[in-house]
Amino acid sequence: MPFEPEHADHHLPSPFLEQLARALRHGKLLTDPADTWVYGYDNSRRQVPPSAVALPTSHREVRDIIRLCNRFSVPLTPRGRATGTPGGAVPLYHGVVLSCERMDRVLHYAPEDRYIQVEPGVINAAVQDKAGQDGFFWAPDPTSAAFCTVGGNLAYNSAGPRAVKYGTPRENVLGLRAVTGAGEEIRTGVRTSKGVVGYDLTRLIVGSEGTLAIITEATLKLLPLAQTKRTMRAIYQDIRSAAAAVSRIMAQPITPSALEFIDANALNMIRNHSNIAMPADAGALLMIEVDGIEAGIDAASELVTNAASGTGLIEFMTARNHQETASLWAMRKALSPALRTVAPKKINEDVVVPVSRMAELVTGLDQLARKFDITIINFGHAGNGNIHVNLLIDPADQQQLTRAKSCLDEIFDLVLKVDGTLSGEHGIGVDKRAFITKEISPATLTLMKQIKKQFDPGGILNPGKLFP
Repeated sequence: MPFEPEHADHHLPSPFLEQLARALRHGKLLTDPADTWVYGYDNSRRQVPPSAVALPTSHREVRDIIRLCNRFSVPLTPRGRATGTPGGAVPLYHGVVLSCERMDRVLHYAPEDRYIQVEPGVINAAVQDKAGQDGFFWAPDPTSAAFCTVGGNLAYNSAGPRAVKYGTPRENVLGLRAVTGAGEEIRTGVRTSKGVVGYDLTRLIVGSEGTLAIITEATLKLLPLAQTKRTMRAIYQDIRSAAAAVSRIMAQPITPSALEFIDANALNMIRNHSNIAMPADAGALLMIEVDGIEAGIDAASELVTNAASGTGLIEFMTARNHQETASLWAMRKALSPALRTVAPKKINEDVVVPVSRMAELVTGLDQLARKFDITIINFGHAGNGNIHVNLLIDPADQQQLTRAKSCLDEIFDLVLKVDGTLSGEHGIGVDKRAFITKEISPATLTLMKQIKKQFDPGGILNPGKLFP
C-alpha cells in the first residue's frame, strides 16, 4: 500500500484540487474544514477529517474522480450515510471522501421482471416503498433501513432479520455497474434470474467494503410481498433450551421470516430498566415471525409452534392482531434504551456460529464476562446464528478498556473454535482488521491482496481497511 500513517498528508496538491473542481460542477466539491469535518466519521465514532469531499451525481463523475486520485496518488474513501460500525467510512489518510448521497435516483423499475435498478445513494426504505406499491420488496432490511443507503448495504453485505428466509444482498443483487480503483468502468452480472457467463464478480464486489471498486448502479432482485404474517414469542428457562428450539424450528418445512434471540443478561437489563413484565425465571427469548399466504398461515404457524415447544419452554404467545404484535415486540424494542442507560459506550460485534452451537457460544461468553469483569449482552438473528455480542464499557475507565480488548480477543477465539466467523454483516473496516488473520489463512489472505491489487493497483480505494 502506498499510504502509511506517518506519511498521511492533510494537504492536497493545488493542481489536483483545480482539476477535481473542473471535473465536478459548482457545489459538488467541499474543501472548507467547516464543511468537510462532518464527513470524517461514521457510526464507529472514529473521526479523521478529510482534505476534500466530492459529491458526484453521475457514473462519469465517479470515474473522473477515481482517475484523478490515481494520477496524483490521493487516497479515496467511499461513503454512503455512514451508518456502518467498524470504521469503514472513516478517511484514515485524509485525502478525498467520495460521498454517494446525491446519487439517489431510481434508474429503471421493472416489476414485471422483478428487478429495480438504482444508484448507490438511494435509501433502503425508498426501494421498499417503490417496490411495495406493486406488491414487491427487496430482501435486505437492516435496522438502519430508514436512513442507510443501498451502496452501504452492498459494501458490507448488510442484511437484517429477513436474511434467515430471504438471504443477504449477495443473494439479492443481479448485477452492478462500477468503477475499479484503476479507473476502469465495468459491468457485472445480469438482469435475469439465471446467468453463469464468466466469474461472479458481482458477489466479489458486494461485501468488499469499497476496497475494490465504487458501485455506481445496482440491479436489485425483487420478491413478492407475503399476504400476511404471524408473530410469536417464546420464553425459555435457559439458552440451551432456546438454542435447541432454534435448531428444531430451522429443521421443519416452514422457514420463519424472522427468528430473533435475546439472552438472559439482556432480559435482566430489560426487567431492570423498563416496566415490561416477564417470567422471573426467563433465561432466553425468541421472537418468531412467519409469513405467507392467508390460506396457509395457520398451518405454518402450527408447525413452527410445535417446533418451538419442548423442554425448557416457559411461555409461548401468538399475536392475533397488530396491537398484540406490537406488544410482543415491545420487549425487544426496550433493549436498546436499556443499553444506553446502563453503559455510555458499547463494543458491538456481530459474530456468526452454526445454530447448533449457539448455546456453546453464549455459555462461553458468560464465562469470559466473569473472567474479565465485563458486562456482555447478547441478542441477534438466531435463525442463522448471527449473534450481536455487546461489551458494555465506560470509555473513561482505562483498566476496563484494557480488559475489554483482551476479552474481545478471546471472544473471537471462542467463535472460531465453534466453527463460526468473525462478522456476519457489519464487516471488518478498521476495528476487526487486526483479527482477520485468526480466520483467514496466509495463503488465502495473499490471494485476496492480489485481487485487491488487480482491481486497485495504486491502492487508493479505502486504504487502511480490511487488511491487517
